[in-house]
Amino acid sequence: MFEGLSVAMVTPFRSGAVDRDAVERLVEHMITGGVQGLVVSGSTGEAATCTVEERRTLWAFVRERAKGRAWVVAGTGTNSTADSITLTRMAEELRLDGAMVVTPFYNKPTPKGQAAHFAAVARSTSLPLILYNVPGRTGTNTTPDVLAMVHDLPNVKAVKEASGNLDQMAQVKTRTRLTLLSGDDSLTLACAAVGGEGIVSVVGQAAPRQMRTLSDLSRAGKPAEALAAHQLLMPLFRAAFLESNPGPIKYLLAEMGLITHELRLPLVPIEPATEQAVLEAAKAVGLSLAGAGARA
Repeated sequence: MFEGLSVAMVTPFRSGAVDRDAVERLVEHMITGGVQGLVVSGSTGEAATCTVEERRTLWAFVRERAKGRAWVVAGTGTNSTADSITLTRMAEELRLDGAMVVTPFYNKPTPKGQAAHFAAVARSTSLPLILYNVPGRTGTNTTPDVLAMVHDLPNVKAVKEASGNLDQMAQVKTRTRLTLLSGDDSLTLACAAVGGEGIVSVVGQAAPRQMRTLSDLSRAGKPAEALAAHQLLMPLFRAAFLESNPGPIKYLLAEMGLITHELRLPLVPIEPATEQAVLEAAKAVGLSLAGAGARA
């Protein structure tokens, strides 16, 4: 479950509100480009600065626009177990295909605390769950030892591994039954080499066809072709993370005419040097840029 190419969607804003028209354009762009799953309200979606009602509206709208062509998962994890359960139940009420539960941030729970949190959320719902390890944002690493404590729960299906540690990714496959998803675009190929079954991508929303090619080749045992696809995308992988995500990818999507370049504080627009790097990388990959007129 959840194998292949999925995308951590940005949340488009216009004049401070969620821009439904841009959401629809982005969903169509991704699905027609070959994206197999959509992850809404994750780190890339600026969930931390979205209200519960905004999330409810966004989740329902994305599900409606996907029309069963791609699975839709909502980021429901917070640093409060009770709030995470409430959001996960909301995703279930909206008939989404799953929920993604991040390691609790700020609290810095022990391994037993992490496992207890994931288990409590899992037992509160029938939705399939993706656990999400991103220590660079949470301050806490969810190790294979923790995953081994909860992988037998029937609806804990996958882990999005964004530790950047390939040894840890490999241990996930030897220690658990979970589907292993890379949380880093640049490690799509390497993750597949240690048993990974997919990627939750950021750049895939700008370059869905290219990322689908990389994802498919990485899993098909075609190393030479997969490496060529990886090398084509490397400039974009680098440029998309020169500053805090989703700043660079939102800038690129705006340049492509898909969304308005708008972030919510405390995020601010990227620096001119980063803008230039993003544009150069997009051209190297062959993306079509619509220009500033399309962003008004």
